[in-house]
Amino acid sequence: MTATPTQPRLRTPGLVDGHIHPDKTSWGGPWMSRRPAATLAELIENDRATQFDFPNTVEERSFALLSHALANGTLGMRAHVDVSSEIGIANVEGVRAAAERLPGLTVKIVAFPQFGLLTNPGTLEVMAASLDAGADLVGGIDPGGIEGDLHGHLDAVFGLADRAGRDIDIHLHDGGEHGLEQIREIARRTIAGGRQGRVTIGHAFALCDTALVSLGETLDLVAEARIWITTCALGPDPVPDIDRFERHGVRLVAGSDGVRDSWSPFGTGSMVDRAHLLAYRTGALTDADLERAFAIASVAGGEMLGLPEIAGWTPESDTYLEFAAGSIAQLVTDRPAPSRVVRGGVAVA
Repeated sequence: MTATPTQPRLRTPGLVDGHIHPDKTSWGGPWMSRRPAATLAELIENDRATQFDFPNTVEERSFALLSHALANGTLGMRAHVDVSSEIGIANVEGVRAAAERLPGLTVKIVAFPQFGLLTNPGTLEVMAASLDAGADLVGGIDPGGIEGDLHGHLDAVFGLADRAGRDIDIHLHDGGEHGLEQIREIARRTIAGGRQGRVTIGHAFALCDTALVSLGETLDLVAEARIWITTCALGPDPVPDIDRFERHGVRLVAGSDGVRDSWSPFGTGSMVDRAHLLAYRTGALTDADLERAFAIASVAGGEMLGLPEIAGWTPESDTYLEFAAGSIAQLVTDRPAPSRVVRGGVAVA
């Protein structure tokens, strides 16, 4: 009788989703057909139009996505949640309620002014109120391209963060030298305010354009400010030159962004999938390249979220994922779900 080979079991650190929008998802609900959109402004308007049309609540939809992410090995998450004069703090309350039903998952909520801060009067006051209703960080969005007032927007975001004693996470889609100038201004304010390590810029597409003359000096300033950069490697979106980021000392984490929302029909909530996509989009070929993509989706995110059981993970840790894979390189390529998700010695999914 021939013995069946033992399937390899691989332990890894837990995964971290550094940028996700659970309040916008249609996960677990009916299929959402999406309207055409050619610009960021049109995408935002489509988003606004769907906010009040979902057949189920923010808590129900968020819980469906968060529980699926946990089952796929995500133990930490930074969730960008819409606040505005129209929505109020309802989305923050819904996502926080969903997160509290999943004690194995750490969720840090960013109060996110998707529909404008200065351009949508009353939103700054709602953002302040959201920090007492379950939000952890102060968000921002394209001070130049959307708000049209770089210094006014950053005054509001940094001012609220200073008053509340919170960290900052700003969406910045603007490209070109205009985008780099906004990033440098965020970095200068971060250094001046002693906020090194406490500010994140999401997307930061301008940092992905290697043809820009001031890219090098901008990367150096971002590194000096210890600003985290999140990338989602979505569709046609620019992706960073990871080697160049590393040479300049810029810290990078990965996230899902939107999952099955009005912006895109894609996304699975699995950070194994996202590590695979990041590796693919950045031309990973070697085991070391594939392992780096996994580290960006796990250990780096653990450091950004302040989760030592992930950031400082060792094979002896009582917080781990277990996969049927022979190596991390194979895992990133094959994209299996974990067979076990353990946190603090307790199976959480």
